Amino acid sequence: MPNDPVVDLLRDLVAIDSVNPSLVAGAAGELTIARRIADEMRASGLTVEIREAAPGRPNVVGTLDGRAPGRTLMFCGHSDTVGVAGMARPFEPEMREGRLYGRGAQDMKGGVAAMLSAARMLAEGGGLARGRVIVAAVVDEEHSSLGADSLVTTHRADAAVVTEPTGLDVAVAHKGFQWVSVETRGRAAHGSRPREGRDAILRMGRVLASLETLDRHLQNGSSHPLLGTASLHASLIHGGRELSSYPDRAWLEFERRTLPGEPATVAFDEAVSILEMLRHADPEFDGDARAAFGRDAYEIDPASPLPGDLVRAATAAGAHPRLTGMTFWTDAAILGGAGIPSVLFGPGGAGLHSPEEYVIVEDVCRCRDALVQLARSFC
Repeated sequence: MPNDPVVDLLRDLVAIDSVNPSLVAGAAGELTIARRIADEMRASGLTVEIREAAPGRPNVVGTLDGRAPGRTLMFCGHSDTVGVAGMARPFEPEMREGRLYGRGAQDMKGGVAAMLSAARMLAEGGGLARGRVIVAAVVDEEHSSLGADSLVTTHRADAAVVTEPTGLDVAVAHKGFQWVSVETRGRAAHGSRPREGRDAILRMGRVLASLETLDRHLQNGSSHPLLGTASLHASLIHGGRELSSYPDRAWLEFERRTLPGEPATVAFDEAVSILEMLRHADPEFDGDARAAFGRDAYEIDPASPLPGDLVRAATAAGAHPRLTGMTFWTDAAILGGAGIPSVLFGPGGAGLHSPEEYVIVEDVCRCRDALVQLARSFC
């Protein structure tokens, strides 16, 4: 296994700084890693297309055509990572006890290496008898998914596997999220003159208390069999100008995690309801809410054969997969929303978005082998 070519490829990918510039100002972005991925695809005999989802931020799509018509299977993974704060050597991949450490090793360069290696094995092993395999490395998943949004306007498939880290389980659903901004307004005044001032921060406290009550209600409410309950948390808060003044403004940004079937405006609607309740209790209360951004939860159609096909392929590759759900959001929701039935399947590890991140190398190899098995049977 240490001599498996996929390990060298994984090392190369982890060694490339591809921190998302929408998360960290001035970060490297995906251009350099896109070139390495494109080189790998060309060396494997794939037809390669490079298309910018935003200036300097290219998706890379490779295509392997079979010898006869058949179905199209897509492998999809993102090439960007989160930042590296607190990491001593984020881009110096290190192997210890069967684990490869470095930023992006698990999220999700292990999965990207597996899908690229699967395409190479398919091409070098006599190719595909039928159908087509599309291998897509997309940008910006860690922020706004500009890459996946662009991908689905140009490429179609009968099914897709998003190689996010699942511990070699087959994930058929994941949560969504919605971001909402709330502003409360008061009246600025000298701190010694309470009759003249109105405290916007204390008024935001009422909002926070109501959101906490709502979160308890959500977490004690309806539960999805694979995903658990919806939830929310206060993410960012600021306000005021100086210690001796009544604050005239306070701002809060909160995140609501959603379940399949919940409306795309549920978090905003809940915030508006809270503000209306607070105004009713105190006519001087002044505040409003704004929907900032969101992505829907996702669940594959239960009638789709794709999860069962992948379970069988993964089992043949030596894994012991379960059908499960993931609490984090992924590009599978965008593919699914575009009519491409999608599941998540990728290697295990630990340290997502943390100062010590690793992927289990044996899982990367088994993920690759399962993708090869699936492509040969599905296409």
